[in-house]
Amino acid sequence: YQRRVRGTMELSTLTAISPIDGRYRRKTAKLADYFSEFSLIRYRVLIELEYFTALCGILPQLKSLKDNADAHQKMRGIADLHHFDEKEALKVKEIEKVTNHDVKAVEYYIKNRFEALGWKDQKEFVHFGLTSQDINNTAIPLSLKHFMENVYYPTLIDTVLNPLKQKALQWIDIPMLARTHGQPATPTRLGKELMVFVERLQNQISLLQKVPFSAKFGGATGQFNASHVAYPEINWPEFADKFVNSLGLTREQYTTQISHYDNISALFDGIARINTILLDLCKDVWQYISLGYFSQTVVSTEVGSSAMPHKDSVDTAKRTSTTIN
Repeated sequence: YQRRVRGTMELSTLTAISPIDGRYRRKTAKLADYFSEFSLIRYRVLIELEYFTALCGILPQLKSLKDNADAHQKMRGIADLHHFDEKEALKVKEIEKVTNHDVKAVEYYIKNRFEALGWKDQKEFVHFGLTSQDINNTAIPLSLKHFMENVYYPTLIDTVLNPLKQKALQWIDIPMLARTHGQPATPTRLGKELMVFVERLQNQISLLQKVPFSAKFGGATGQFNASHVAYPEINWPEFADKFVNSLGLTREQYTTQISHYDNISALFDGIARINTILLDLCKDVWQYISLGYFSQTVVSTEVGSSAMPHKDSVDTAKRTSTTIN
């Protein structure tokens, strides 16, 4: 059986080794647009092409492409979602089998595309003066930025925060017995207890939105050595600042070969704090159900327990709290 499975098993929600891509795939499918290897490759291609486009504006060898709108459109089209599909990403993976280097494979893929477009003389300026982490440490923050703006904040605000606030205002006068240490304490109002979570979420979202999305973009060791030797007349830090800002990111001014990752760490810490708030909310709702304050909507086809037919499991609260943990 093991030999047969190893030889024939294909990736699906049943064969995935993580619940994120397996059991909960229907909930997390949007993440693939930002965090799958396919998306990482596409974002790397995008950064390389945007950088090359910027170089066209300052390097004499690329002046033939500087004001060529058709050329710029073709360049950006290479990374466009309508053109760069899984088939194109597999071409990069095939090159990687030879190079054994993921970013170099992206560089060669773009050079192949440029040669097909008749840009043989210009293709050697792809990845000019850069190290792999200039691409990685720009592509990843950009994908994170797009994820936060397009998925995370809309989902958190529209499906959690706003409905929670609406319920809090709707139930602002409903009396309820508050508890401390699990024991009866004083009277409270249900709306007020929910407003505790509304305020906590609002505060943490506000803090999270202040974290900048920063990129490391400065050559092999952060000093533009190769770029400066080749073109000493160009102010490379100024050029890099302008380029990175054009992507909606800020450039880390002093780095080694890699990003310091402080801002990404701050972002994840902020998300972790929000997860803690959501976990607390799940626990409170779970307790309210257990105490009989809330009742669940029964779905006739769902099973609450494999052994107790009368049981209606608090499955959603349990599953959400387990996933957050």
